[in-house]
Amino acid sequence: MAAEEAVLGLDTSCYTTSAALMDRQGNLMGDQRRLLTVKPGRRGLAQSEMVYQHTRNLPDLLEALELDGRRIAAIGVSAKPRPREDSYMPAFLVGLGMARSLGKVLGVPVHFFTHQHNHMYAGLWSVGKTAPDRFLLVHISGGTTDLLLCERQEDGEFTLEPRGTSIDLHAGQFIDRVGVALGLAFPAGARLEKLGETAAEPHPLKVWSQEGELSLSGPCTQALRAIDQGADPASLALGVEQAIGKALARTIGWVCQKEALSQVLLVGGVSANKEIRRQLEAFLSRRQIGLWAPDPRYSVDGAVGNAWAAVLRERQEEP
Repeated sequence: MAAEEAVLGLDTSCYTTSAALMDRQGNLMGDQRRLLTVKPGRRGLAQSEMVYQHTRNLPDLLEALELDGRRIAAIGVSAKPRPREDSYMPAFLVGLGMARSLGKVLGVPVHFFTHQHNHMYAGLWSVGKTAPDRFLLVHISGGTTDLLLCERQEDGEFTLEPRGTSIDLHAGQFIDRVGVALGLAFPAGARLEKLGETAAEPHPLKVWSQEGELSLSGPCTQALRAIDQGADPASLALGVEQAIGKALARTIGWVCQKEALSQVLLVGGVSANKEIRRQLEAFLSRRQIGLWAPDPRYSVDGAVGNAWAAVLRERQEEP
């Protein structure tokens, strides 16, 4: 009996080690992830620590994938954070090195993507939609608050061109700084969201945005000062979420109007936040702009997007 062909996806980001397996039809056969460990009270890891933990984690995750009766036919991996020549981060070298080694040993093609493309394809796979030729990708996490114009090229690949961003703190940094100051463990996103659900009302935080730019350092300073003054933690948590949602909504609306876009795909760890999603959905629906918000599991870091992107590329390259 012939072995079933499978496509492997790998991603070693800040702060998740991931391996995923798909069949040729795009059905998910395995999804293994492990968050990197951050000591209590700290707000992150040095790249050397990330590399060390990814190197230890990745073999465990590969061993946990069910491979009996299956043959790896192709591999997709994040080679770097962004689609830019100067984009580089040591953490991604762990997944990249493993993918290249496995590709050579197994004699199978290795397809290289960026971490942002990985998020894009994971989101599209999750919502079960075919991407339009032009749409806006909103990638919000601890390391990015990017509004990217996605345009399909003649070869079927998508370019990602910056159209908006935060000029200082990223959305995830804002959440983590306030969360850690409130005594929450890093990364603080899920815990801050749970805390915010208990708030009677949000603590008001002023936030600035203009055209394609937003600033989150101001409301972060306001929130930290409020903590020192004894403000209610739950109200502060909700206020942080609403400040991010408000600034993003205005910025997204401006970019969509300027670029004549009618579809937005929301990805990245912060995009899993229900309050931020609620605000964006309400704002964009009033402007007849569609919002695709993937299952939260496929909004956060993982390797599913690389597996799906590799499946699609294999289809394109079939004779």
